[in-house]
Amino acid sequence: MSPDPRGPRRPLTRRQMLGRTGAGFGLLGLAGALESAGLLAPTAAHGAAAHGVGLGGMHHPAKAKRVIFLFMNGAPSHVDTFDPKPALARYSGETPSADEFKLERKLKGGTFMPSPFRFRPHGESGVVMSDLFPHLSHFADDLCVLRGMHTDTPNHEPGLLLMHSGHQQPTRPSLGSWLSYGLGSENANLPPFVVLCPGLPVVGPQLWSSAFLPGEHQGMSVNTSDLDVHKMIAHLKHSKLDRAEQRKQLDLIQQMNDLHRSSRPHESALDAQISSLELAFQMQTEAGEAFDLSREPDRLRETYGRTTFGQSCLLARRLVERDVRVVQVYYVDGQNKQPWDTHSANDRGHRRLCADADRATAALLGDLKARGLLEDTLVIWGGEFGRTPYSEPAKKGDPGRDHHHTGFSMFLAGGGVKGGYTHGATDEFGMNAIEGRMHVHDLHATALHLLGIDHERLTYRYSGRDFRLTDVYGSVIQDIIA
Repeated sequence: MSPDPRGPRRPLTRRQMLGRTGAGFGLLGLAGALESAGLLAPTAAHGAAAHGVGLGGMHHPAKAKRVIFLFMNGAPSHVDTFDPKPALARYSGETPSADEFKLERKLKGGTFMPSPFRFRPHGESGVVMSDLFPHLSHFADDLCVLRGMHTDTPNHEPGLLLMHSGHQQPTRPSLGSWLSYGLGSENANLPPFVVLCPGLPVVGPQLWSSAFLPGEHQGMSVNTSDLDVHKMIAHLKHSKLDRAEQRKQLDLIQQMNDLHRSSRPHESALDAQISSLELAFQMQTEAGEAFDLSREPDRLRETYGRTTFGQSCLLARRLVERDVRVVQVYYVDGQNKQPWDTHSANDRGHRRLCADADRATAALLGDLKARGLLEDTLVIWGGEFGRTPYSEPAKKGDPGRDHHHTGFSMFLAGGGVKGGYTHGATDEFGMNAIEGRMHVHDLHATALHLLGIDHERLTYRYSGRDFRLTDVYGSVIQDIIA
């Protein structure tokens, strides 16, 4: 036998093997790229999430199994929505005292500005809200309104990061990532943490980042600008290969990955990449159905409202119904990444925004309730802070309200919280939380508690110290738990 003129043959490397067989791996290669870019969060087929390795199981019986966070990007005005302040009418036109109210942002010539909206009690419980919420008022007895919220900063970027990750710098894992790490996924064919947003909000992917947690706990971001299922989730169906052929290819890749992993036993990024391939394949089975809103009756879709936010709320219900652990829905209005940031035309802006948010939120609560899901689904509604009780004069047109962090409102529903309950209070102007004060860290601690997690024990060791969502702060607010 004559010698091979090309010289002695050498075993193919893993990279060469993948390069030569890559023609049939279009979808599978895409999945790895998506995960690397932070756009795909896998389940724990090869990782730790399915076993709750972060804490080894729940610390106590959970009241909630899943979370839907409806985030009003830009910050709604508490004094126009859930916190009536008749004193503003008495002092209308007067300038707040910078010394008395310890103002951290310049007044810019603003004066106390009463809300034009009427506040009334609703339901058997008498929960008070403004007439901006005619649909939500029917669910007053399901709401737990938090009027004593406060946070550390009146600026968007650090405020957003604090609300999502418990820290003002983009270095910490998000709430959804901590829940994925601690509790894992109950559906092997869908990610445990999904983010629904038309485009990107201010700050962007850091709001659903896994940071130093294993990569499989990153939120899977879905652009809801176009609600066609194939636009939201690309490559759901391979153009050439059937499922059996793809399974053979994926099994081959996984065998090669296992060999590659044996020389890198503690490389978490590699494990996340391997897991992403498996999840991408599994998602072909279920994601096409889960994200397909055309399967819902037209009447129900109309109930939610045919807006991006309304249909995203419906999609959130479809996902939690299929055991997705955490769904974040961002209210981002077209090209406006912060639609609730009403520095001008506050009253007109809130009429428009609340009309959409009210209808969609009420439809979601009613739908969850009808399906028996609300009792173990924690719904969180709110923004990164509130807005000032005094005006911010506009150069042209109607006045607005500035950022405000020392007292604002959010509400919770379902998931083991007291329904028909109002917790906390601000002073007579709505400037500062004075009763039932609840910091963002307290909100996070309480949310984790409702899902069966002790926020002081859910930790991850990184860079020589143990980290947690609430850092060294936070208390569970027992008064709001049913």
